[in-house]
Amino acid sequence: MNPAWIVRTGRLVMRPVALPDLPALQALKGDPRVFAVMLGGVRTPQRTTEELGEEIVFWGRCGVGIWAVRHAVSGAFLGITGFMDRPDGRGIALRFAFFAHEQGNGYAAEAAGAALRFAHDRAGLRRIVAVARADNIGSRQVLGSIGMRQCESFDRAGVPMLVFESVQE
Repeated sequence: MNPAWIVRTGRLVMRPVALPDLPALQALKGDPRVFAVMLGGVRTPQRTTEELGEEIVFWGRCGVGIWAVRHAVSGAFLGITGFMDRPDGRGIALRFAFFAHEQGNGYAAEAAGAALRFAHDRAGLRRIVAVARADNIGSRQVLGSIGMRQCESFDRAGVPMLVFESVQE
């Protein structure tokens, strides 16, 4: 792992996901309170293992990817944030997901904001998108708080979805 990919904020340490994170990733991605609203839905342990391999390859190919987000003091795994290539062709997308018991502490905005700055400033990505369900007020608030603006909407299986973007000139 490239040490330049480690990001620290006031309360968090973000490291690219790696094999030691697999049990925590399986717990997070298998939790319907967290992943039921994510693209692809709740993951099986096997699918989470496959995704971890894909996420590691994405880091190597793009110089950005998914970080494991941990508390800077306790080291506790809180969730994930980072980037994936959207399968619908909209581009590289910001994602974030935190354990249900960690939501509401501002970790998502802190981590997603740091990830967005990394993508623009260090990885040189000009445009980043994010997609949220129209009824997911928490995610919409996080995206707005880090400076992303709504630019589009669409329906996915009858569910209204909003597309946000961050463009650096």
